[in-house]
Amino acid sequence: MRLDDALSLAPEGPTFGERLAGAMDSRGRVVVGIDPHPPLLRAWGLPTTAIGARDFGLRVIEALATRVAAVKPQVAFFERYGSAGLAALEEVIAAARAAEVVSIVDAKRGDIGSTMQGYADAYCTEGSPLAGDAVTLSPYLGVGAVAPAIETALAHGRGVFLLCLTSNPDGERVQLARAQDGVSTAADIAQQAAAYNAAQAGGNAPGSVGLVVGATIGDAARRGGVDLVGLNGPILAPGVGAQGGDVGSLHAVVGDAWRWTLPSISRAVLAAGPDAAALAAAADAARTEMA
Repeated sequence: MRLDDALSLAPEGPTFGERLAGAMDSRGRVVVGIDPHPPLLRAWGLPTTAIGARDFGLRVIEALATRVAAVKPQVAFFERYGSAGLAALEEVIAAARAAEVVSIVDAKRGDIGSTMQGYADAYCTEGSPLAGDAVTLSPYLGVGAVAPAIETALAHGRGVFLLCLTSNPDGERVQLARAQDGVSTAADIAQQAAAYNAAQAGGNAPGSVGLVVGATIGDAARRGGVDLVGLNGPILAPGVGAQGGDVGSLHAVVGDAWRWTLPSISRAVLAAGPDAAALAAAADAARTEMA
């Protein structure tokens, strides 16, 4: 992306990167997922319904809004209940907004043309009930395919996180594959994200286009030639806690890009619920570990 094009996407108010930097400075770097999957709902004494998913999300926000950098509602666990589930998700996103906690809507959308613009309107446009502060996107149809969502988000002061290096066993086969010029797919995604950030990142804030990088991928970034420092944007790192990642493994993955790294911790914190005090204590412990 050309620098002058990126400049044209700058919002009138603060960028997502600026708001995120403020949240990290005051509340630490931990992101807690809002993942109301059936076993967890049952463990919390909630029904496995849209109402249960809504109540779960609202309790998490009430307990943790002042203790974490962001919350991350997982769209799939709401979509499973159809239109009632989407209505529940809208309530959770609205509650996060009211509590002034950053919300990253984990939708992982990716398509082409007018369909992608439809997703952009839903998840990135001011006034949409599904629009949080940022959304996760899948760029594996090409970063250009998800450009409508990136550009809509930036124009509205929102952010995106592009899937880049994931921890699933088959991920490397696609993500570290190299084109004829020798650049891996993941490195190309990171380079294009960095181009968007070039006109935004600066001072004490990152750009608003981040990457999703698994906390348990070891040296995959190095082997794929992925420049995480040059991204100049936030890194959302799932896999900490129950999935085996810890502060040491995450440092090994991101190296000098630690400043804007956001460890995403879900089960290790959510298992402490439904008691609000226990949830808060679990989040505080995670924040201390990840400082």
